[in-house]
Amino acid sequence: MGDADTDGRTEGSDSAVLEALFTQSPLGLFLFDEQLRVRRYNATPRGLRGIAADQVIGRTFGEVGTGFDTAGLAVLAGETLRTGRSVLRHLVKGRPTGLPEQETTISVSLFRVDEAADGRPGVVMAVEDVTEREAARARLDLLHEAHRRVGTTLDATTTARELADVLVPALADAVTVHILDAVLRGEQRRPGPVDPGRPLRRAAFLAGPGARAEERDAVLETLPFATPFTRTLEDGTPRLLARLDDTGTWPPEESEHARALAAAGVHSLMTVPLAVPEGVLGVLTLYRCERSVPYTRQDLDLAAQVASRAALGIDHASSYTRERNTATALQRHLLPSRTPRLTTVETAHLYLPVTAGGDWFDVIELSGARVGLVVGDVVGHGIEAAATMGRLRTALRTLADLDLEPDEVLTHLDEIAARLARESADDTGDGNDVDGTGAAVATCAYAVYDPATRRLSLASAGHPTPLLVSPAGEPIEAEAGVGAPLGTAHGAYETTTVDLDDGAVLCLYTDGLLAGRDDAPHTLRRVLAHQDRSLSETVDAIAYALADEHAEDDAVLLLARTHGLSEDQVAHWDLPADPSVVSTARALTERQLAAWGLEGVAFETELIVSELVTNAIRYGQGPVQLRLIRDRYLTCEVTDGSSTSPHMRRARDTDEGGRGLYLVMSLSDRWGTRHAARGKTVWSQQALSGGPTAPDTRR
Repeated sequence: MGDADTDGRTEGSDSAVLEALFTQSPLGLFLFDEQLRVRRYNATPRGLRGIAADQVIGRTFGEVGTGFDTAGLAVLAGETLRTGRSVLRHLVKGRPTGLPEQETTISVSLFRVDEAADGRPGVVMAVEDVTEREAARARLDLLHEAHRRVGTTLDATTTARELADVLVPALADAVTVHILDAVLRGEQRRPGPVDPGRPLRRAAFLAGPGARAEERDAVLETLPFATPFTRTLEDGTPRLLARLDDTGTWPPEESEHARALAAAGVHSLMTVPLAVPEGVLGVLTLYRCERSVPYTRQDLDLAAQVASRAALGIDHASSYTRERNTATALQRHLLPSRTPRLTTVETAHLYLPVTAGGDWFDVIELSGARVGLVVGDVVGHGIEAAATMGRLRTALRTLADLDLEPDEVLTHLDEIAARLARESADDTGDGNDVDGTGAAVATCAYAVYDPATRRLSLASAGHPTPLLVSPAGEPIEAEAGVGAPLGTAHGAYETTTVDLDDGAVLCLYTDGLLAGRDDAPHTLRRVLAHQDRSLSETVDAIAYALADEHAEDDAVLLLARTHGLSEDQVAHWDLPADPSVVSTARALTERQLAAWGLEGVAFETELIVSELVTNAIRYGQGPVQLRLIRDRYLTCEVTDGSSTSPHMRRARDTDEGGRGLYLVMSLSDRWGTRHAARGKTVWSQQALSGGPTAPDTRR
């Protein structure tokens, strides 16, 4: 038994260990001396098999490890020799002398040996070929990266570009992603194979620094037939062309397209379908032109898995586009196709659909030449939001036709919205309103302009406060109270009134117009200050200044320029509540119509006035007011102090009365009752041919 040294080892133990390692280890081993020259090695590494010993013994790192980063290894070995710190599993890539056509990955570990065969310290380097293991890890990393980065948005083009970013340079020197144009537009897919003539959009192209290519994205094209691209589209099967040369199945001398690819340096390619169970959406092509190693079946399987992930993202994006297109079409159908041409209010509007939400606007003709102006925004997006918008718009028009004040209109609309929310919750099984408080369904601003008094009445249900600009371009302060959004069933709304000069502009909008920019409110006010422009020019200026291609919400803008009625367009008389005044009312009407040159409608108008005044005296409370308004229509209004609404009934043949309102209805285009804080107004409206007209402000 030999003497033990201070650390417990016996003499010659290092030598024995080294001998066992070099004769029994499956790893490639090298023993370097103090000058980092090879003193001993085994021939396990594939790159050293068949090489004579004199080509290895006494050689340096650089001479032995041709094709690898030996400079870095020499530095690490020197550190290990000097400090004794081992290096474990350091990865190095290169092309060994015996296998120059294949990139090899080796795992290198370095250990200091204090007593080599000659008693001097040295370094043992253990080498393991981990090419296959690292390739498998790289494939898993690529799949993980694809799942993490591909399909992050509901935009097919973005998904295609994400796919290209993941594959270049990890698996390809260049990548092209073609998607069927119909898929990008969100059209319903047809089952079965893709015809070769179907147009595709080059949604993405990406080349590494060494690839020679001049392709562009977003190009619409049809792929040449018959090629690997069209064959993959037809049967949904990936294809591998390991060699793009005379020995391949698609030789360049027989195909102009293959010849062009070969001229660009492509020597190996794969075509992979972008497919879902319902069909093929496009084709992914991967090119090798910089790396000399051709594609393998493992590469094809990996590309197919990555393409499958991208296809799901593209399919989701196409479905979203289809739903958005449907919702947008529904929303456009539910919005007014044109605004009415009025003499008292010029209007122009802007609609920017982004997510097919429930933004809407309306211009409503009311009695007495008044005009209702509406802008609203339904919570949510898609078809349901568009349908809710249509129901709310219809309900608001109906309420407006009842001549209610803006706050009353919003109160009733709030109740309707709450009922819609409850019905929707019942349909989905989520109706659990314990405290009776509903959820917000929409916001809305409703304004009524009366040109006879030049007064604007305004109420808001959780909506951005409208802007008012004077004819000189100065802002008009209007502290409109903003109530709760529609749908809470607890909305308490207030009507704010503002007197306006002719030429003042009212700006109603949804919050999507100002989203995403801190200076948007200032920009909007700055553009509105230019009152020398027409409304259509102002709308264009606002669109140019505020429209955002990256916006995430729809936007609606409604501009209204007011024009009051002149004194010669309105005639007003106060009459005592006496039956004898009916003839006086007829005479006043006849005289006023003659002054307006409307003798052609004098007979019908006198009958209407006679019946309305008679009803006011007989069933209402005095005094009685008669007003005639000449605008696009001739309006007759009779006001009394009673709040009881008249009701039309069908008189029997033997009845002496009961035909008055039926006569009014027969002689009028429209008629109705408008209630005020005290009393009511019964009105009748007759169309005038050749009456005052307004410039066409439709957009």
